[in-house]
Amino acid sequence: MTNRDLTTRLSPLVAALLLAGCSMIPTYERPASPVPQAYPLAGEATGVPSAADTAWRDFVQDARLRELVRRALDNNRDLRVATLNIERVRAQYQIQRANQFPSIGLAASGNRQPDGTGGIQSTYSVGLALSTWEIDFFGRLGALKEAALAEYLASEQARNAAQTSLVSAVASSWLSLQTNEALLAITRQTLSTREDSLRLTKLRFDNGAASALDLRQAESLAATGRAALAQQQRARALDVNALNLLVGEAVPAELLQVAEAETAVLADVPAGLPSDLLTRRADIRQAEQTLIAANANIGAARAAFFPRITLTASAGTASNDLSGLFKDGSWGFTLNPVALLPIFDAGRNRAGLDSAEVSRDIAVAQYEKAIQTAFREVADALAGRATLADQLQAQRDQVVAEEDRFRLADLRYRNGVASFLDVLDAQRSLFAAQQAEAQTRLALQQNRVALYAALGGGWLE
Repeated sequence: MTNRDLTTRLSPLVAALLLAGCSMIPTYERPASPVPQAYPLAGEATGVPSAADTAWRDFVQDARLRELVRRALDNNRDLRVATLNIERVRAQYQIQRANQFPSIGLAASGNRQPDGTGGIQSTYSVGLALSTWEIDFFGRLGALKEAALAEYLASEQARNAAQTSLVSAVASSWLSLQTNEALLAITRQTLSTREDSLRLTKLRFDNGAASALDLRQAESLAATGRAALAQQQRARALDVNALNLLVGEAVPAELLQVAEAETAVLADVPAGLPSDLLTRRADIRQAEQTLIAANANIGAARAAFFPRITLTASAGTASNDLSGLFKDGSWGFTLNPVALLPIFDAGRNRAGLDSAEVSRDIAVAQYEKAIQTAFREVADALAGRATLADQLQAQRDQVVAEEDRFRLADLRYRNGVASFLDVLDAQRSLFAAQQAEAQTRLALQQNRVALYAALGGGWLE
């Protein structure tokens, strides 16, 4: 074979290689945001870093809670799975990328068969072989590679979203534990007061100064206090169990101690604009990468309608005798390009394209739903921030009033001016007001955590 003949035969292959990489992926356009341009009750915040730009170490002000979050990021199994999933999807991307390149290996073969004259004909060969390599003329493999890359990027964002959820869950559980510790103290104090009232009422009953009804009411109130104490002890134990699971190990007792009442636990964060969520919130970025992957799969489905060009080649030595494999004149090569044009496939390619397009439409809807969900979460947290502080202040005022009411009712009862029923009612109202104040304080703090997570914070170190 002359050089000219070889050039003539290779020209179509060279042209194919030069033109390979043609993409049939539709041009990606980010869907319009299906939410308003501003949050309700957002307020003004200028010159302050956004939540997504605020590292969790800066958001968490309490040293013990910061240590809990750090331990959770190191040991939490769900976060570990999300991190390992990145490695798995990265490997899948590398497989798709490798499909664009030829696979070359060392091949050796031997063949013995009758020669038609009663003898045996032998053929031996050894050399380099290029297995069936698809020349990506219409971009099918390139589209699959782009889809795999988007899925890899989506897995990274899934890990970031998992970290945001973990930071939020640890902070919320720790705050719940703090509240249950405070409620335990309130319940113990209330139970002590009720048992004092019971002892006093029993003494008055024994001396004929109180009725059996007063005694039974005092006993009922003390029993209610003991039940409330057991309930709060159980709630505290459940909070500790939740933290142990989130942190991934037994939490040291010193990290569970009650924080000082006036200690700043969490930093405040500005709301920003809904458009910030599109680029800063991890689960929305994950949904967009999933959409990009679905869009790339359309390109692969379109390319299936066009010829698939493959190449098989080998270069080495062949001989009828093993001893002659490496002698002069035994060297050669084979080149076998094949183009397969689909003519009839019973609608398989059409169905594949329809499936890819519907999958892209589903991904668009899921992306838009992720934005709407994020907007709703931020709006809910802002509504809480706008009202919970006023509610907490009102309940503080109520506690002060109920404390004074109980003091006066007890004083009037001891002096025989009022009935014991007034004292019981004042005790119940005071206990309920103290519990409501503690729960509202917890709601205010957890609302700040929810706002930080809803705005995309928590995945920056």
